[in-house]
Amino acid sequence: MDLRNRLLQRLSQDDIHEMCFLTQGTENDSLKEELYTLISDEDVRVSYNALWVFTYFDLSNNKWLYAKHDELIDKAIAEKHEGKRRLLLTLLLRQPFECGNLRTDFIDFCFETIQSSHESYANRALCMKLAYEQCKFFPELLSELSNCLEIISTEPLSSGLKTAKRNVMKKIFKDVRSV
Repeated sequence: MDLRNRLLQRLSQDDIHEMCFLTQGTENDSLKEELYTLISDEDVRVSYNALWVFTYFDLSNNKWLYAKHDELIDKAIAEKHEGKRRLLLTLLLRQPFECGNLRTDFIDFCFETIQSSHESYANRALCMKLAYEQCKFFPELLSELSNCLEIISTEPLSSGLKTAKRNVMKKIFKDVRSV
């Protein structure tokens, strides 16, 4: 199967499900690797579609991406295309963050994105959630995140961004109370 040619076209839900089916299981890790390589393709449609397919991976196949954690963070930080950045952040949100492997550059990136009025609401909401997943290990970082979320309360926010903020604040409050 020529994945790149498939990804050059507009994909339907059926196409995505078929690609997920073809790449599932450990016996198809080479196809996953080929698909992963295509997220860096020079053609925006190919790279976007490759990322989009990964967002549909089931839990067991999504674990394959855990080994790519740092690479995905690097790509998300460097990505200029809003849609591709959103998909990269979505993939990262599906990964575990562990206390010993946190990257301060990514935490800083999330804080900057949350506060950036030039960033899309979706990316800001994803960065709120990602910031929480990284800060939850440290009360002082949770406090900083809480302050950051309070600061953006002064600007007009979409209903989705308000909901993400409220949900993250609930988690912060719960974590602070349990300490």
